[in-house]
Amino acid sequence: MICILLVAGHGTVLETQIKYDDTGLYSHLTGVPKALLPGVGGKKILDFWWETVNMRQLFTEVYLVTNADKYKHYERWATANDFPVENVVNDGSTTLEDRLGAVSDLQLVIRSRKLQDDIMVIAGDMLCADQNFDIAQVIRFFRSQSGELIIYYELEEGEKSSSRGIVEVCPDTHRINRFLEKPKNGLTSSRLASVVFYCIRKDTLSYLSDFLNLNPQSTNKTFGELWEWLINVKQLDVFGMKLPTGFQLIGQVGLSDYTKWLTHYSTKQQDNPAKPITCRSYARVGLMGNPSDGFNGKTIAMSITNFWAEVTLVESQTLVLVPHPLNDPTEFGSLQDLFCISRKEGYLGGLRLLQATCKKFYQFCSKQGIALTKQNFTLKYDTNIPRQVGLAGSSAIVSATLKCLMKFYNITDNDLPKPIRANFILNVETDELFITAGLQDRVVQVYEGLVYMDFSKKLMDEQGYGDYVSMDMSDLPSFWLAYLSDPSDSGRIHSNIRQRWLSGEPLVVEAMKTFAQLTDQARVALQDRDWTRLAQLMDQNFELRRTVYTDDCLGPGNLKMVQLAKQFGSAVKLPGSGGAVVGLCLDNDRLVEMRQAFQEAGCVFCVITPYNPSASTVSGQH
Repeated sequence: MICILLVAGHGTVLETQIKYDDTGLYSHLTGVPKALLPGVGGKKILDFWWETVNMRQLFTEVYLVTNADKYKHYERWATANDFPVENVVNDGSTTLEDRLGAVSDLQLVIRSRKLQDDIMVIAGDMLCADQNFDIAQVIRFFRSQSGELIIYYELEEGEKSSSRGIVEVCPDTHRINRFLEKPKNGLTSSRLASVVFYCIRKDTLSYLSDFLNLNPQSTNKTFGELWEWLINVKQLDVFGMKLPTGFQLIGQVGLSDYTKWLTHYSTKQQDNPAKPITCRSYARVGLMGNPSDGFNGKTIAMSITNFWAEVTLVESQTLVLVPHPLNDPTEFGSLQDLFCISRKEGYLGGLRLLQATCKKFYQFCSKQGIALTKQNFTLKYDTNIPRQVGLAGSSAIVSATLKCLMKFYNITDNDLPKPIRANFILNVETDELFITAGLQDRVVQVYEGLVYMDFSKKLMDEQGYGDYVSMDMSDLPSFWLAYLSDPSDSGRIHSNIRQRWLSGEPLVVEAMKTFAQLTDQARVALQDRDWTRLAQLMDQNFELRRTVYTDDCLGPGNLKMVQLAKQFGSAVKLPGSGGAVVGLCLDNDRLVEMRQAFQEAGCVFCVITPYNPSASTVSGQH
């Protein structure tokens, strides 16, 4: 691939205002070309782009196209920065009036140097908010597509779409469906702005001549006009890749605009040099319908603040995943100590969850056409969610890690919408780590609070995710939670149900439909504040599960907790895959007695504190 840096524009407005600025602050910049003005971090704007593309493993050659008026400046710059002077191309123009235009400048270097390769085109006088994006990732995405590539970013608040080339991008295929050059208000709702940063296949370069010949008398044929013609008229396959950073072309802006954007971008970098990002995700209890979430059923689940996973990310020189001293032990007091910890905790801590999430995140962004900055970080986690009791401890760590990564790389809800985010978290566990799981836990940890979920086959087939509705959490009754001090692996309770369901066994198929019906009834009970009815439905949920899974699969520990709760007249069911029970006791006196009975039986007991995101100042982040 060949890279072409375009710096042939005539910045007459900016140059004139610098020359006649009476403050004296910019007198040293008089006559300096736009691309050689100071950029973010103090380095020249062009210095940044040259450092970015000066990689022989990516580009066989890099060319610089300038005008005759400023050629000497760029010649001197080239010798000072180890840029091949013979690759500086002079387009012969000396004024704004006799300029060739960006497309003609591109055509000039292609023809004069007889280029026959894929090319990357970048405006060398473009300010970039983030100086660390990975250009290799841009090339990899370009190679994975079957057409041209346009880089775009999401306009910041205050930026007008009428001043930029706007793209409308298909979120599934990343194909650009329409290009609008400086559209008038109301023509499009898109806030995605293209910049002069393109990848063009060698077979497409012949279109440049066709475009220029459309109106030979016209000068200054712009890239915006070219892409409008290629995409809207010629219907070429052109794809879009998002960079999660801002861009500003110096172009024909004045001194105030240049200094405003330079200050804005520089301040953004200074504001967050290495500020730690800490995000929290909560444990959940399945109140109704589980485990039908993995079988096209319906469920209601709730986040609880009693237990949580917290992940902290801070920028660092290298990428580091910090083992948790308790959950990822590497030192033991003795061989007996190792034996006891391994027997109870197993061999798999949280470090694998951090690593799998990072790997999947990079893979997702690459596939979705989101170029990440080349920034490293250190990740560490903490959690108080008890292990192997079915309270979604693993997915809480993945969820919190994903929140940190999204914030660090400026990935928005539009880039990774909540329904897709839940799928992402599930895929980390099932595809990468082979953990048996369903969508319920991931959905409630993404949406947070009390959530109704419909995973019907029709919805899942049509849109790839279910229908998720956040419910009113005001005036909820006091739910309680108990779990075993020494639980077994919660994943075992899924047993062979999936195979039986896939084979169409009537008992299992009908049970999953009944779980969905119970969930709809529980939704009504919650809306009507009918706690007695809700308690009855919770009991029915457990009995139905017991019928399908059998006592042998549920295990003696779970059955013992259920029987103990029933002795005190409490509704009770499994909140997850096993190892814990959740209940609703409407008699406060009996609740106190029941707590004591559970504790005497060697179980941990607590009254649930629901997590209400609408009552939190910053949802899931502290």
